[in-house]
Amino acid sequence: MSADTSLPVLTQKDFASDQEIRWCPRCGDYSILAQMKKVLPTLGIPKEDIVFVSGIGCSSRFPYYMSTYGMHSIHGRAPAIATGLKVARPELTVFVITGDGDALSIGGNHLLHALRRNVDLKIIMFNNQIYGLTKGQYSPTSPLGKKTKSTPFGSVDRPLNPLSVAIGAGATFVARSADVDIKHLTMVLERAARHKGSAFVEVYQDCNVFNSGAFEFATKKDQKQENCIYLENGKPLIYGNDRDKGIRLTGAGNPEVVNLSDVKEDDLLFHDESSDDPTPAFRLAQMRWPNSPEPMGIFRSIDRPTYDGEVDRQFKQCMEQGTADLEALFNSGDTWDVKPK
Repeated sequence: MSADTSLPVLTQKDFASDQEIRWCPRCGDYSILAQMKKVLPTLGIPKEDIVFVSGIGCSSRFPYYMSTYGMHSIHGRAPAIATGLKVARPELTVFVITGDGDALSIGGNHLLHALRRNVDLKIIMFNNQIYGLTKGQYSPTSPLGKKTKSTPFGSVDRPLNPLSVAIGAGATFVARSADVDIKHLTMVLERAARHKGSAFVEVYQDCNVFNSGAFEFATKKDQKQENCIYLENGKPLIYGNDRDKGIRLTGAGNPEVVNLSDVKEDDLLFHDESSDDPTPAFRLAQMRWPNSPEPMGIFRSIDRPTYDGEVDRQFKQCMEQGTADLEALFNSGDTWDVKPK
């Protein structure tokens, strides 16, 4: 998507609504909102052509705080509603704002098919590994053994890996960032916004009331360089405060940590976000802290025809061929006339 230079120049203030922001003090949602407001003016899209659709949860208050069109929909159904909107109005830029519970529990099936179809939606999932709005129950991403109000003796569920789900469903853009990593998050949101197709972004978001500090390994300045690998397309996987460690593949194709003093840089695993084969991205998504350094950034970005684009193409083709007769469709096949006695 390219900026329209004929439009008035917008700033982040132009995208701020007049509504009072009602999240808990120091919630990570504030940072995500701020970075989104920074990104939108760079896109060159009129405010009236941008829509935010949300489900239910703390994150789903997001549309109220954006000076754009928006829909606060129902639990888990934001991808379905957004799909209908995008198919009906393909010229719009449609964001879906959701949480780990909203997207992966009741909304899992809707999310799966929006990604599978490659609907041109920008799905931003706030992951705090907890149900915050309903006061601290465990969610589909809560770690094994997590003690919450609904799992007082520890969760026995193995958590879903959101990026693995997205890659497995065929999402054409998959990325991860963290709420307070401002520059990185801004970059990721802008890349997602400019992608044509299903863009899925997992944002590590701190719920400082019910699950505080869950992502300190990826946000603390003195920890994140040692615990995370920041993906750069075409470059080797190197990390560490001194950038002295890297990732290479074993003979069995598994990633392993090596010291750069022991291997050549050319022996490391190089990142290719544009690979049509989902295997490299899936392999990266399986690397999770604390068992390994955790990748952050763009895992996958490929081009494929979009669902809404193909529907629009078919519609226009039917119109040109003169076959788009709604009345004939309604009266096709078996019909009955119901007459009064």
